[in-house]
Amino acid sequence: MKSLAVCLLLAFCVVSSSAAVAVSGDDNTVAAITKLENDAVKADMAVDSSFYDKLLADDWTGGTSRGTFDTKQSFLADMKDPKSKMNSEKVSDIKVRSYGDAAVATYTNTYDAMMKGKHYARTVVCTDFFQKQGGDWKQIANHCSMGVK
Repeated sequence: MKSLAVCLLLAFCVVSSSAAVAVSGDDNTVAAITKLENDAVKADMAVDSSFYDKLLADDWTGGTSRGTFDTKQSFLADMKDPKSKMNSEKVSDIKVRSYGDAAVATYTNTYDAMMKGKHYARTVVCTDFFQKQGGDWKQIANHCSMGVK
């Protein structure tokens, strides 16, 4: 647990520091996390909650651009809601930094979706935090915010 706290603190400092230098680190990790981010778009479009059931850590927390927090359980329930549907989604500008058994991905996500019956069409900037658990990469936290133009 201590290493997780240190990882999150390190990730936060790297992401929030204007003087931070993006370090790609291990090429295999960068490729694996980039693939997971792209596979997440496919899962969203296919409404494949089993992808997220495997990807998200059991204690995952996600901060949304709608000003709410999700747990793994609430996120999976929302995905299964018949009033929720992804109409289109594009992820761009993916940058992955590797820190041993931890990684941070930042990217831009443009989507058009119905969520719980409400329409959202927007572009958000996101940060995902990953940790290697039992040989697999697990997303342990996510946060997306509306970009300021």
